[in-house]
Amino acid sequence: MSLAVLKSRALAGMDAPQVTVEVHLANGLPSFTIVGLPETEVKESKDRVRAALQNARFEFPAKRITVNLAPADLPKESGRFDLPIALGILAASGQMPGDALDGYEFAGELSLSGDLRPIRGALAMTYAMHKSNHSDGYARTFILPRENADEAALVSNATIFPADSLLQVCAHFAGFDPDARLSRHRPSVQPAAPAYLDFSDVKGQLQAKRALEVAAAGGHSVLLVGPPGTGKSMLAARFPGILPPMTDDEALESAAVQSVTGGFSTTRWKARPYRSPHHTASGVALVGGGGTPRPGEISLAHRGVLFLDELPEFDRKVLEVLREPMESGRITISRAARQADFPARFQLIAAMNPCPCGFFGHREKQCRCTPDQIGRYQGKISGPLLDRIDMQIQVGALAHDELLQQANGETSASIAGRVARSFDLQQQRQQKSNHLLSTSEIDLHCKPDSAGEDLLKAAMTRLNWSARAYHRVLKVARTIADLAQDPVIGKAHIAEAIQYRRALREQ
Repeated sequence: MSLAVLKSRALAGMDAPQVTVEVHLANGLPSFTIVGLPETEVKESKDRVRAALQNARFEFPAKRITVNLAPADLPKESGRFDLPIALGILAASGQMPGDALDGYEFAGELSLSGDLRPIRGALAMTYAMHKSNHSDGYARTFILPRENADEAALVSNATIFPADSLLQVCAHFAGFDPDARLSRHRPSVQPAAPAYLDFSDVKGQLQAKRALEVAAAGGHSVLLVGPPGTGKSMLAARFPGILPPMTDDEALESAAVQSVTGGFSTTRWKARPYRSPHHTASGVALVGGGGTPRPGEISLAHRGVLFLDELPEFDRKVLEVLREPMESGRITISRAARQADFPARFQLIAAMNPCPCGFFGHREKQCRCTPDQIGRYQGKISGPLLDRIDMQIQVGALAHDELLQQANGETSASIAGRVARSFDLQQQRQQKSNHLLSTSEIDLHCKPDSAGEDLLKAAMTRLNWSARAYHRVLKVARTIADLAQDPVIGKAHIAEAIQYRRALREQ
């Protein structure tokens, strides 16, 4: 047989389209050609495959070898095609049976000795294969490096055969020794419960803790404003610990994004992502990009928290790229040759000082900034972006006696219990979090009583709110009422929500 056909997977954004690896051997001068829009890493597989076959004591055919990676218009990158190419050469040259390859998909990078090395995107590829199995009714088994097995096995009901080397894969298909056959992977260690930092470590700051509880219950974005050293970063780092537990689908979505970058670990299964990029990060680093589009920080924070410390120090153009994904929950990376979609349903927690020196409004230290300097500093955050942040919280400096006291605040577990009850109430009422409510759903679920409506109208007139700000205050008030297990939004709920909407220019 001079032709062998195998199946593998490519990566295109979050998708993992199937790739058909066709290997043909023909008479003529010895050569090795790979076609089908391969990038540099794939072209270099010729040398890895040749060395791996020879070191595994197989014969490398002295023929004209042509490898086609179909479809031809889909770019192919990374070394994941090494294993199917090597197996295709062996099957086409008759050194191993090729009739049993149809029920499998293959991915793996080969070392020169023939060992299999881990690849990026194993979870995304397995998930795509599993969906394909359901759609066409033909179940395939995925053979991939052992280091990727635990990650790939997170896709329930997917059949994973891990292997350590090219020889081990070939022994599986040779069939001479039943003990040499690969077996389905069973994770040896079950993922542990996520470990988060605890709110009991934070001294004082009861108002900020209450605001973060409201934000966690309704999925609202938050801006923490206060002098340096007041605990803004400390509060943000503990915020993931009070969020509702991740569902299996949410955990799979989040893990698949991280798998695309090669940064996923099974020890973080069902742990809310927490991303904190430095303020020197570029727009591409934040939203993703590159010649072969990769997810950025907002996608790596999918179903988790994106913390932006020192918010005014970020380049203004960088911050503006957040506006669209904050509304849509997705980001589309468009390039001349290709386009990629990534999920970006993150919860934004931002922190900033109130002025350049940081002590504007401090109870003890004197601010040295002029009103013009304060205005310019706060003006680095555009109105449209500020309008999209649901809650803007003052985090004041603690008194000396509070600092000297032992930290004995409420634990994250007790706060998370109230958040979970509120979240369950929202799911029963509208099947989504309050921050995702549309305009028509706000009219249906967020109508306040007469006293609350009068207060809201007065605040809107006095503070000159936009329609977006008005709706966001209503959604925050709905969350406050849910935490109190109150079906009606009252005046007290509206008043608290208004306190969480203080514009920076009015401080």
